[in-house]
Amino acid sequence: MIQINYPKPDFNIKEKGENSFIFDRIRKRWVKLTPEEWIRQNFINYLVKKKGYPPSLIAIEQEIRLSDIKKRFDIVIYQNALPWMLVECKESNVRLSTNTLDQILSYQQILKTRYLVITNGNQSFCWDVVQSKSLEMLPDYSL
Repeated sequence: MIQINYPKPDFNIKEKGENSFIFDRIRKRWVKLTPEEWIRQNFINYLVKKKGYPPSLIAIEQEIRLSDIKKRFDIVIYQNALPWMLVECKESNVRLSTNTLDQILSYQQILKTRYLVITNGNQSFCWDVVQSKSLEMLPDYSL
């Protein structure tokens, strides 16, 4: 398991009716603040502020096709114009399980990234697909 020390949140949040919205700095728009979105935004904040990942090379919730089924991945980080790391986020109260792993592996069939990460904010796991091993910390981003 990876130990993550998240930076202090400095998000822009607004209320509209009964809903809260958070400004997504990557997508440059307001998105509904769900429990999963909170995890996603904090994880991205960690990648950018603590690990130095370039925001311009991060994609969020983009559609991919698995056979005839449309799916959306949570986070993909690109390197050399290719998908490099795939991250699946779950709400903090959702246990990371084989179902979570199956989900990210189905996306991996299409994206073929080097690294796979699953997180619920409390627990995070990372695998290096090329070296077939789990990691105890996220890899540094290098151009």
